[in-house]
Amino acid sequence: MPDPAVAPGREQAGHAADNATWQARSRTAVWHPCTQTIRLEAAPPLPVAHGKGVWLHDYAGRRYLDATSSWWVNLFGHAHPALNAALKDQLDHMAHVMLAGCTHGPAVELSERLSALTGGVLGHCFYASDGASAVEIALKMSFHFWRNAGQPEKREFVCVQHGYHGETLGALGVTDVAIFRDAYAPLITPAHIVPSPDMREAAVGESAADVAHRAADALEALLAARAGQIAAVVIEPLVQCATGMAMHDPVYLERVRALCDRYAVHMVADEIAVGCGRTGTFFACQQAGTAAQPVWPDFLCLSKGISGGYLPLALVMTRDAIYARFQDEDVNRSFLHSHSYTGNPMACRAALATLDLFDSEDVLVRNRARGARLAAALQSELAGALADGVIAHLRRQGMIFAFDVAPEWIGERFSERFHLAARAHGVLMRPIGRTVYLMPPYVISDDEIDWLAEQTATILRATLNGTMA
Repeated sequence: MPDPAVAPGREQAGHAADNATWQARSRTAVWHPCTQTIRLEAAPPLPVAHGKGVWLHDYAGRRYLDATSSWWVNLFGHAHPALNAALKDQLDHMAHVMLAGCTHGPAVELSERLSALTGGVLGHCFYASDGASAVEIALKMSFHFWRNAGQPEKREFVCVQHGYHGETLGALGVTDVAIFRDAYAPLITPAHIVPSPDMREAAVGESAADVAHRAADALEALLAARAGQIAAVVIEPLVQCATGMAMHDPVYLERVRALCDRYAVHMVADEIAVGCGRTGTFFACQQAGTAAQPVWPDFLCLSKGISGGYLPLALVMTRDAIYARFQDEDVNRSFLHSHSYTGNPMACRAALATLDLFDSEDVLVRNRARGARLAAALQSELAGALADGVIAHLRRQGMIFAFDVAPEWIGERFSERFHLAARAHGVLMRPIGRTVYLMPPYVISDDEIDWLAEQTATILRATLNGTMA
């Protein structure tokens, strides 16, 4: 594997500046997301000049393997030629037009192709800009559906313990991550919280399926008592990402679908992080039920990877029966949510080009081989840490990989220390708490997989100050 510090090609003329200059200017002018701003001096942002494939390049010529797909969005890495070409072509035709009172090919074709991937079960797409907005839309649609159906009392929501669905106020209402939610608690309408099916909660002798059934039983008890007031259950299928890659058995999805049907409650699947092939199937929900009859929700939210990491795009897919409930001459019974860039043609074209790559490169099949190789490499490289109890729960779901560092080993600011150590070793990684995870782009090569696994173990040792053998 080439030395990651040796990066061919420097920044273009007229844009040259050293890393420290960009870091100082960024601290002065930019409010960085999900960042403790007082730590920007000790942990300055990585100045990125350009990207190619799985690599990001800074202004000093160093490169970093983007092991998290830049917050889980760059499915096919950076500057992919097919995606670049599609957007250049679209730019020559039309950059934007409003979707209220107008329509255009990219939005129509994307809606049709996504619906076809569900066998037509989810027949309509509503477009948004980001994941939290998609969740917000699904919540509003569910509430409004029940009001239009003459059941306005169904206005409560159910979410899963430690689940994350975004940071707008409605989405925070169904988010159970204290650091995001608690500061804004007076502004939030809280949801009912049911136990997580997280397989790490298995007691001795229990399987992942046992944990899933136990969690579903708790949901059933709540629905039996409150179904008349509950509009929807919101879940992250197969992996609760932001809480530390908590993975669960697909039987949980089957139970949730059956319970929602029994108690007349909507099922909202937040596939913002886990959709678009991340879990091994295009939609995570497809791994529950059967191949012929997968479990489909009433609302399915997508964002992140749907545009290949090129442009902000989110969408809510829903059943035609739900869409039909909003068809009425009374404007108050219509769904009037909007934003100016709804269904932006450039973003939709990026999504269509992303779907084209799934078809032309047989991505899901190829990812099975890539995922198996990285899982085996991590198992080998981290064997000592597993045996010594330094880490636990080395796990994988499709192209999502994670392990947890034992509490007694993490010390102060573990995530920050690991992130900086990773950068020093040519890798971009950001642990969630004490969970180290990898979500590499789908174009990662075998050599890059082996190198990434080796570096992950090296970075872990460096972070723990060499106290691990």
